Amino acid sequence: MATFLSDIRNIIRDIPDFPKPGIVFKDITPLLSNGPMFQRTIDHLAERYQSAPIDAVVGIESRGFIVGAALAYRLGKGFCAVRKPGKLPYETLSTSYELEYGTDTLEVHSDALAPGTRALLVDDLLATGGTAQAAATLVEQLGAQIVEYAFIIELAFLNARDKLRPNEVFSLIQYDSE
Repeated sequence: MATFLSDIRNIIRDIPDFPKPGIVFKDITPLLSNGPMFQRTIDHLAERYQSAPIDAVVGIESRGFIVGAALAYRLGKGFCAVRKPGKLPYETLSTSYELEYGTDTLEVHSDALAPGTRALLVDDLLATGGTAQAAATLVEQLGAQIVEYAFIIELAFLNARDKLRPNEVFSLIQYDSE
């Protein structure tokens, strides 16, 4: 297990000053392009949630779609897409939120999750928690509930876990400093 996590950490590349100066972007595209490593990553997440009381996986645009859809497929659960504005063709709910480098808005179809649905919210990275909080707000507006948050990467030094309580937060890899 430690070797597997070390392998994931080694395959993720740092992109300095993206999307703006001072940000070090954690790029998971090398992980996604490595079939065996991507498969192991999804399998590892699936092991954690195989018996969990979840009805659907919610993925946040855009890398959360990749991880979330693969995980939903592996678990045999439905997938709910949380998107940027103007991308969904049906009636939507929306919410705006603060990012570590600006503001943004997310949307979800108004019928994406039935009331009472237990959802696992998935994204590639947890930084300040703003995006995950916004997605959770949309899930709750639909009458569903977040059972847990799951990420490949967590920038633990930003303390976003505290913002996502009382829900459990799981991440494969944590970075304790920039």
